[in-house]
Amino acid sequence: MHYRQLGRTGWKVSEISFGAWAIGGAWGTVSDDESMAALHKAVDCGVNFIDTADVYGDGRSERLIARLKRERPEEIVVATKAGRKMSPHSAAGYRDLSRFIDDSLKNLSTDCLDLVQLHCPPTDVYYMPEVFGALDDLMKAGKIRHYGVSVQRSEEALKAIEYPNVQTVQIIFNCFRHRPAELFFTEAKRRKVGILARVPLASGMLSGKLTRESTFDSDDHRQFNRQGEAFDVGETFSGVDYDVALEAVEEIRRLVPSGAMAQFALRWILMFDAVTCAIPGGKRPDQVVDNCAASGLPPLSDEAMAKIAEIYDSRIRPLVHGRW
Repeated sequence: MHYRQLGRTGWKVSEISFGAWAIGGAWGTVSDDESMAALHKAVDCGVNFIDTADVYGDGRSERLIARLKRERPEEIVVATKAGRKMSPHSAAGYRDLSRFIDDSLKNLSTDCLDLVQLHCPPTDVYYMPEVFGALDDLMKAGKIRHYGVSVQRSEEALKAIEYPNVQTVQIIFNCFRHRPAELFFTEAKRRKVGILARVPLASGMLSGKLTRESTFDSDDHRQFNRQGEAFDVGETFSGVDYDVALEAVEEIRRLVPSGAMAQFALRWILMFDAVTCAIPGGKRPDQVVDNCAASGLPPLSDEAMAKIAEIYDSRIRPLVHGRW
């Protein structure tokens, strides 16, 4: 496992880290025992950074991570997110996240959260300095060490990093989402902001294991959110039509020299030095091992990178580029 500097936090984190949405909920059935096995395997593989949120199973994911930290001596940085538990989910509600912070402190069994991220708030929040002032106050109170944002759109990311204490930006970036690499990556590097590449496998599509016959449980967002019925459609298969995505995957598959396609897709992300880490999920230990192996792969060839760009431009760009 290789490690990269996370913004200006002073932490060096595993470039393949662990996204804990799937062990919380909305990805079909998963047992706590298997989730714990996946978490332990991640640490075995050198993962020292885990991303979660208070809404992942209404705290279930956070509580499992707290258990992991009790069971492992290694230093593990935990990033959580706050804001999506609001009902209604409004920009005004982000002025005071203290009750959600307190819940996460309890769930994670800690007196100070390592990293708190605004959880894909309405765009208006990025134009409300008082929200970031409130986060500064939480730092001064000793409840959080650092804060960042999880965004839907590149424009939101660019606005967020104008606030001086925003340390990280979590954004969808994968073979089906290239836009962040244009202007945002350059500006984030200039400001020394860490980038967490979320949905790195496009909800499993870029694992190469899904087919037209694949089925999903009723509580799996890949079944119930394909048209954005529950939350932003970009969170599910990166907003790409299922059949179009399958066709693009078949083209990408031809570029994979050996090993799992998921590893190839993750290695593509790591080719961008502005990215601190990719945060694929994993409900089983074998998935975690496959994902972590991407860190040890050699760089992709210029030809492979160019071909990915060509596939994106011809098949994917018209569907997603202008939207996110």
